[in-house]
Amino acid sequence: MKRTSPLHWVGVIFLLIASILLLVTTISAPVIKDIAILKVMLTNYTDIRNSSVIFGTFGHCILDVPPITTDQDYCYPRTVGYAPAKIMAEIEGTGFSQSASASADGLTYVMILHPIACGIAFIAFLLSMGAGVVGSLLGAVVAALAFILTLIVMATDFACFGIIKDHVNSDGTGSHAYYSVGMWTVLAAMILLFFGMFIVLFTCFSARKEKRRGATYKNGGDAYVANDGVHNNGTTTRRTRRKRFGLF
Repeated sequence: MKRTSPLHWVGVIFLLIASILLLVTTISAPVIKDIAILKVMLTNYTDIRNSSVIFGTFGHCILDVPPITTDQDYCYPRTVGYAPAKIMAEIEGTGFSQSASASADGLTYVMILHPIACGIAFIAFLLSMGAGVVGSLLGAVVAALAFILTLIVMATDFACFGIIKDHVNSDGTGSHAYYSVGMWTVLAAMILLFFGMFIVLFTCFSARKEKRRGATYKNGGDAYVANDGVHNNGTTTRRTRRKRFGLF
């Protein structure tokens, strides 16, 4: 791919942005307490503060913990897999069936795919930066893998936190749960990976087709020059070169 199509770089940029968006979800609470996949606003609010529970990839945080005279945020240790249903049951007594609790808690283990998909998407970006046909093809294949993993973990996020959200909003306590930044960054990353993958793949095959076409034109031109001395009656004209400097 001697001359890289501008469309190719659009796909490359899509892959880079997708990896950044997945990184945002990866570093959600408790890594960065202000980034959440699901946020639950509790009912113990005052004019000064409103306590909330922040769920992220590797755990959760409780923000604005009473007493109200101090600024207290508490984040639990990071872990792969945790129990959001049990957490909400302990904090505000939200009732969960055994199956709903087990499903929500079990799905949190799949969230380890957030950083994995982020890393693979970034590798796809690096491979696609190489403007060659092979680099673009490998970049598209790796981007396809990142897309599949992102699709899986996004479905897991919606399923897991959808259970928590529905139970919290219907338990009659007045608390309100909603999807936050971390959820939408995964969704946006999935969309960008989809389009970035196909754009890089399309420009890869387009470049290969253009390369073959150029080779065909070159071979045709060589054949034309080789047969330049052939007449219609089958005879050929012998061309002689002038001697230069009496030597050649």
